[in-house]
Amino acid sequence: QVQLVESGGGLVQPGGSLRLSCAASGIIFTLYTMGWYRQAPGKQRELVAGITTGGNTNYADSVKGRFTISRDNAKNTVYLQMNSLNPEDTAVYYCNAHQPLRVPRYDYWGQGTQVTVSS
Repeated sequence: QVQLVESGGGLVQPGGSLRLSCAASGIIFTLYTMGWYRQAPGKQRELVAGITTGGNTNYADSVKGRFTISRDNAKNTVYLQMNSLNPEDTAVYYCNAHQPLRVPRYDYWGQGTQVTVSS
């Protein structure tokens, strides 16, 4: 049974920081590309950041220079460090896992964690 459990969301003031964590179980973590997506009210879910099995990263333009994705393979955990948060970052953040060579692609999702940036 695959589980992705996110934590670390909450309410933060503009300019503040949060670190999200996603603990994975039921998968061979080192075989999976991990990612963080977000969905704001009335908007489509979008990719925020991804990290490959080899540690290569990619980011949405809107978060480059502010967010950092990392993974700890020993702990089966992926992190998203979010700095300089602004109200436009308010959304539910979802952890994602997929195997890069699997066709068709199959995605696993966490339950989501709310991030609210407001004064």
